[in-house]
Amino acid sequence: MFMNRATLIGYLAKDSENRTTRNGLNFAVLTLATKTSWKDRDGAWQSHSEFHRCIVWGKFAEFAATLTKGMHLQVEGELRSREYERDSVKHRIWEIRIESILKLDRAERRQEPDPAEADPDEAIPPDVPF
Repeated sequence: MFMNRATLIGYLAKDSENRTTRNGLNFAVLTLATKTSWKDRDGAWQSHSEFHRCIVWGKFAEFAATLTKGMHLQVEGELRSREYERDSVKHRIWEIRIESILKLDRAERRQEPDPAEADPDEAIPPDVPF
């Protein structure tokens, strides 16, 4: 049995980037930032941030295009590597091919009017009998 699964929880480091391949396929690139914190020998807090390149393909990329910098997300997908050559130097990068995105941001609260400030004449419609 084999499993290639990565789960990351972090914040978007920048707005998603929409792109199209030469063949006309849509995809989006997300940069997800994760952070690790620890206390050093002296008791002072240290931290390290890691930035992860995440790729979203197809119709799911249209949803990913709406994501903006600072959003708190959980992403899951397959870890992939690829190689390319630039200036006669081979490079290898690792990416998460996203299969699911969960927004962890809290929903914005609707501002409800204060009942103490409401007009008593508007509270009961005129056609409702007592």
